[in-house]
Amino acid sequence: MIAASLLYTLGGLVVLAEALNKLERVNPLATSMAPRERCTETLKALAWVLLGLGAAGAVFTPLLGLEPPTWQDVFIVVGFAVLIVRTRVKEG
Repeated sequence: MIAASLLYTLGGLVVLAEALNKLERVNPLATSMAPRERCTETLKALAWVLLGLGAAGAVFTPLLGLEPPTWQDVFIVVGFAVLIVRTRVKEG
């Protein structure tokens, strides 16, 4: 289970960093937005907040020894991390 915890924590760090980066750029309260744009930005911010909270749990739960992650949890977090890294590599 050490490998699962390590992958889980590493994947969580990548997702958490990306979530914080994306949240810094989202502004659903901007004044010159159409209602549809505002809705889109609000949903985007909500999604990144939820992913950030989940990623923070992925980082701190194994470090605090609270409970070992299941392989399902590991694959979900690492899958998101791989998608994020792929996007960054693609952007150059």
